[in-house]
Amino acid sequence: MHISHRQHFFDHLAQTSDFPLALEIEKAEGVYMYGPDGKSYMDLISGIGVSNVGHRHPKVLEAIHAQLDKHMHLLVYGEYVQSAQVQLAKALADTLRLEAPNPSPFGLIDNVYFTNSGTEAVEGAMKLAKRFTRRREFISCYNAYHGATQGALSLAGAEFFKRNFRPLLPGVKHIQHGYLPDLEKITGQTAAVIIEVIGGESGVRVPEADYLVALRRKCTETGTLLILDEIQTGFGRTGSFWAFEQYGIYPDILLSAKGMGGGMPIGAFMASQQIMKVLKTNPILGHITTFGGHPVSCAASLAALRVTIDERLSEAAIAKGELFKNLLNHPEIKEIRGKGLMLAAEMESFEKLKATIDQCIELGVVTDWFLFCDNSMRIAPPLTITEAQIREACATIIKVLNS
Repeated sequence: MHISHRQHFFDHLAQTSDFPLALEIEKAEGVYMYGPDGKSYMDLISGIGVSNVGHRHPKVLEAIHAQLDKHMHLLVYGEYVQSAQVQLAKALADTLRLEAPNPSPFGLIDNVYFTNSGTEAVEGAMKLAKRFTRRREFISCYNAYHGATQGALSLAGAEFFKRNFRPLLPGVKHIQHGYLPDLEKITGQTAAVIIEVIGGESGVRVPEADYLVALRRKCTETGTLLILDEIQTGFGRTGSFWAFEQYGIYPDILLSAKGMGGGMPIGAFMASQQIMKVLKTNPILGHITTFGGHPVSCAASLAALRVTIDERLSEAAIAKGELFKNLLNHPEIKEIRGKGLMLAAEMESFEKLKATIDQCIELGVVTDWFLFCDNSMRIAPPLTITEAQIREACATIIKVLNS
């Protein structure tokens, strides 16, 4: 008897909820995904911030094929000189040669440590901050999400999400994103503050510029490292290559992943050589990874980086985001927050939002909600989305809201 892929999905793939979408996707290209029956789905969430340059961008595929003809994995990270890794590290450093009125006291970021994911980038950054500062306290934001492994989960700012996995790391405090008085919690005991430039899973919370400037200054005054989590905001999503560029500040450690890989798994934590060099001694091999910086992923990432810059996708994201805001003018949408193509459309309740999402998917438009903000619709399509496709997607959402 033939058993369908769908049945195998439920029988053998570990589930993370009792109600997975369970859409069967056979192929994807650009902003569209396609089921086995040929039905198309417009992807308004980019696989949760991953497909910034669209699904299967031709230049990303070309880079992957070229790397496959050379080699794949050779040895654990950091031992062999591999052109894909080296070229990507140099290209990332080039995007960070930025002058800011509120700089890092440790200079420009020029060293990259490649990981397999954003969560691993967070874990590496936490170790680096502890090793460099010789402090143990971390500060993150309420309703922040930085990953699901135990160190990253310790930073999560929603107790319901982590209470059943305790004990977690001690010494983690929380502040409210964008709330100036909370910065007094940062002291000479704090190893690092880790913060998203724009709050992601909290429902796209955009801070005032003076808040991030004050945060940078407080970290500098106390010798605390400022870790900016740009795992969702990086690679052009908010209107500049890195979101922090819009705020006149510069991080000590920068995190990237998701859209970085052009659809391939990769992440990175980045810092100046002055900071990063502490991982070399006491102990030697202070942070190691087998597959971090996989050459195929690095080749894809370099192609995605070049596409983002060459096609000026970050600049175009600003106008495209404004078009979404203008077209989604409807009484059921209470507010649209965000920058560029990182948007949240708030509705009255989760029930209203969930019904809207389900109907949109039936009509071929895929969207979602946020982990810590379940009454807001996630709108974060590939940066390559066209004006015509935006109008088509918005027309579908409005149709559902009117039904």
